[in-house]
This record gives sequence, structure tokens and C-alpha cells, in this order.
Amino acid sequence: MTTLAANRHFYDALWSASDMVPPQRFNTWPLLSRLAASAPARLEIGPGLHPRLPVEGTYFVDVSRPALFPLEARGGLATLGEITTLPFADCTFDLVCAFDIIEHVEDDRRVFHELGRVARDEATLIFSVPLHSARWSAFDALVGHVRRYDPDDLLAILEDHSLVPDQSAGFGMQPRSRWLLDFAVWGLTRRRVQAMRWYNGLFLPLGLLLQRRLEWAPGLIDVAKVDEVLLVCRRGGLPSVRRRAEPACSLRNVGRENS
Repeated sequence: MTTLAANRHFYDALWSASDMVPPQRFNTWPLLSRLAASAPARLEIGPGLHPRLPVEGTYFVDVSRPALFPLEARGGLATLGEITTLPFADCTFDLVCAFDIIEHVEDDRRVFHELGRVARDEATLIFSVPLHSARWSAFDALVGHVRRYDPDDLLAILEDHSLVPDQSAGFGMQPRSRWLLDFAVWGLTRRRVQAMRWYNGLFLPLGLLLQRRLEWAPGLIDVAKVDEVLLVCRRGGLPSVRRRAEPACSLRNVGRENS
């Protein structure tokens, strides 16, 4: 089974047994609601039934079909698709978000290429990824992760794609307890239906209740003790000579006008 097929299988089962959680319930809402207010063209990739951006008027792309109708029913513009081949023209969006998605994809450089391609110059891109390859666990494998990022590698790939980290924060609702992680792996492997009920009925509401306010810092925070990081990046207008990213939107537009 391919990585995409495994991810789709897991999340089709999860979202088919879940209700939508409104974005106001997440600790990302204070920042994202403010950014969304000044970003008429918005895209969130892979939200499932846990969208973080305001649903009405936002474009959504997800590999899981069960997530699409609930988003559309609340005014979202939802499309079945993949982050490696986004179905949008260059330089379309002012705000692009991808929470807990990039680590699920084999070709992450293609992912960052696509994020930069659909973003306008000076657009805001927000994404989260798990950190520290040494902390890989059975839970990572179960939920379809391909990697955890080491901080230096993450910064290098951002630079290569003209993404400038403006601020960051520790992130994630994954249990810190190794016992709880092992229990989750056992339940989702051996008792999937019951585990989904426990997740939706107890663990998710409890996780939402215990969320901490995000503590933002400029650039990349000290990640030594951070399991997952949330990054707010700006798409630079002009990549340096050594980078292989796509040209800035302004240069692409000039090329079209002269053709």
C-alpha cells in the first residue's frame, strides 16, 4: 500500500466516525482569525474535520472524501486533492495553512514547491511538523508519518524555498505519556471502532479542554524540548541565486505579459 493510500485509509475511517470541530475551539484561532480577516484568498490543506481557518469562504483540499461535504455544508470550498499537486493557479492565495500534513508526504520538497507556487508574494504560510528523528515511535508509523524533522534540515528546506520564518511556537495535541501513545497504537490496531469512539468521545474533548495558549517567539524557537513546532512564514518575493525555488509572482506575471 502506498503512503497516500495508507493515509487515505486511516483518515477516511477517522472522519467517517467524527463530527466537525469548529476552528474557534483550537488554540490557533486568535492568530488565524486575525490573519484571515485581511486575507480574502485563503487555503487550508488537509484539515479533515478539524479546520483551523474560518470555514466560510476558505478553500480546502483534502485526500479524504468524508471530510469534504461537512466543510462544504458550512460554506467552505472543498476539493479532493493532494498537497503535491494543488489544483490552483500560481500566486492565488494570501494565506496558506497546512497543519500536521507535510510529515505524511514522501516528497516534501515537492510539497514546499507547491506551497510557494500557490502563494502570492509576501503571503503568509503556516504549517506544523513533528521534530527530532530520534523520537520516532510506533504512533508516528500508525498515523502515517514519513518523517520527523531535525531543526537544521527544516531551516535549510525553508531557505531553499524562499520561506522566511517570522515566528513559531510549540504545538500539538499528541499525548506526552508513552503509556498513552502505546495504548493508542494498540487500540487503533486491534480495536479500531472502539478506539475511534474513545477518541471522539473522550480524548479529543479532553485535549481541546487542556490546550495551552500558544507562546510565540520570533523566528524558530528553542526546539530542544519541543515535540512539534508551528511555524508562521512569509513567502519572500525574490529568491537568492543559490535557491532553486520558483521565481517571484511578479516575475512570473511579467513573463506572461511578455509572451
